[in-house]
Amino acid sequence: MSTIDDENGGAQVRKVVLHRRVPTQRRPRPARAQRAIAGLRRTFTQSDYPQPDFVRPDRLIRTWGGSLAPWRLAAVGVIIILLLSFAWVRLFHIGPPSIEDLRRTAGVDEWQTLPIGVKDDQPRVAERNKATGKWSGFDIDIAYMIAEDLGFRREEVLFYGIESEDRARMEATDLNGKPVPVKMVIASYSITEDREREPNVMFSQSYLHTEQSVITLKGHDKVASLEEFKDKDVCSLSSSTSAKTADDSKARLTRRNRVSECFRLLDDEKVQAVTTDAAILGGYKDRFPTKYDHWDLGLDKTEAWGVSVGANAALRDLVNITLYRSFKDPKDARWEHAYENNILPETVTNKSADGELVPLARPQQPVTARPRVRELPWEEVVP
Repeated sequence: MSTIDDENGGAQVRKVVLHRRVPTQRRPRPARAQRAIAGLRRTFTQSDYPQPDFVRPDRLIRTWGGSLAPWRLAAVGVIIILLLSFAWVRLFHIGPPSIEDLRRTAGVDEWQTLPIGVKDDQPRVAERNKATGKWSGFDIDIAYMIAEDLGFRREEVLFYGIESEDRARMEATDLNGKPVPVKMVIASYSITEDREREPNVMFSQSYLHTEQSVITLKGHDKVASLEEFKDKDVCSLSSSTSAKTADDSKARLTRRNRVSECFRLLDDEKVQAVTTDAAILGGYKDRFPTKYDHWDLGLDKTEAWGVSVGANAALRDLVNITLYRSFKDPKDARWEHAYENNILPETVTNKSADGELVPLARPQQPVTARPRVRELPWEEVVP
């Protein structure tokens, strides 16, 4: 309040009202996360601009000035998800099966033992020693090689003698003569188109290449072809490719399920010759070098031995993986050892009467194609 003098000299009082400015209250700044959420909400919710009455307040309206960052983030997320999904499908669900898939499909992990049908009367190929019960021969070593890769110890591999006509049925016999179903047949079994068309025959790739030859008693005239035995008695294995070739030559063919039975007929001079694969006959010539003469027929046809697995396609692929590794890996010499320990030693003794060597089998493992298998990151890679 202040005073001023008027014209009459009197003092007047002027009232002065002082208005105190009330300080405005500052709204607290939202936290960082709340600000970010609020910003996103402003971007995707109703525009700040005035809206007509007919617009629903909860309706989503994308403002032209809104940020595109969320859309970019969403697009990147979708791309990442698609890439991960593609990688997962590519790794586990598309393409050839993995070794783990093959084992599961074949049922290998559920087997306690591995029963295999083999020949038991073919020296150097597959033979059981009656005195010791021990099995030996090239086919036996190949069987152990496959079993090892399947995860079976030697004592878990069970061999059963099988006759030629029973190979397609996958049925061998035990020492008591009882039938035994087997998982594989490794019994000097030649791969042919006719056999592959049979419902219960499925071959692996070949593991040995040989050819057909003839054995006679010592002192027989030189033999150059099967046609020389026209109208003469010749013995061969039943259901064998060699039997068909002998039959086509017009020989009087005697069929037996065991090659040892053919040799008994030859020893008794009931037949004049025994004909089958050279790798089989070579074992008899090697064991009885002064009793028999071995003759090369010079046939162009190759007898390619394979492993029959019945109708188990996954097991066939697993066998092929072993054969491929043996063929491809320079550190894997199991096939070479099997050949050197069984077939190679008898090559020297297999000479015809005129001193010519009779070829028994090719000394190299047959070319094996890479199986269609997908290795997972934690599995051993096939080279």
